[in-house]
Amino acid sequence: MSDSVVSLNGVSIYYKNKLVLSDVNIDIKKGEFVYLIGKTGSGKSSLMKIIYADIPLTVGEGNVCGFDLKKLSNKKKPYLRRKLGVVFQNFQLLDDRNVYDNLKFILKATGWKDKKEIENRILEVLDEVDLVSKLKVMPHRLSGGEQQRIAIARALLNRPDVILADEPTGNLDPETSNGIMRTLLDISKKGKTVIMATHNYNLIHKFPGRIIKCEEGKVAEVSK
Repeated sequence: MSDSVVSLNGVSIYYKNKLVLSDVNIDIKKGEFVYLIGKTGSGKSSLMKIIYADIPLTVGEGNVCGFDLKKLSNKKKPYLRRKLGVVFQNFQLLDDRNVYDNLKFILKATGWKDKKEIENRILEVLDEVDLVSKLKVMPHRLSGGEQQRIAIARALLNRPDVILADEPTGNLDPETSNGIMRTLLDISKKGKTVIMATHNYNLIHKFPGRIIKCEEGKVAEVSK
């Protein structure tokens, strides 16, 4: 059994019938921390969307967390997505309910029923991001960094194999960004794969990791 969690071979990625990236070959293993870099419009988000099956794979071979992307039916997509935790730049918390209810909403939507199990899992993920004390707080009362850490906690709820973080520090000041990076690195040290799209080269220098670059329609490994 391979320890690859994301494997793309000879993949071409089309978005709205336009070729975005061609001949993509990447292999990402369990527990790796990988940066995805490149200019705006270079295809980073499209590559993320192929991984979580938001864009269908039509050319090449792809396997994510044991799912064959080419054969993935709409019915199977939710099962793949439970193996993936996605963190966005703009948090996307529900502002009409507190932190606990934000997290409970996701668990119930993904089939959790037992009240005690739900409660325990919410406390576990909040403990991982060091925010148990904010359990009953409304999102608008949290700082940007706290909101992003709650978003990371939300991504961890279903014990995914891979965290996809799309510009997770894009709206945050440098000090807060460093805190988010430390949280993500801790998660990867516990055996989860983290793939993070970023423009922030300062972070890459400060927190070294494997680097994959999207440029001129291609994807290439950058030697450290």
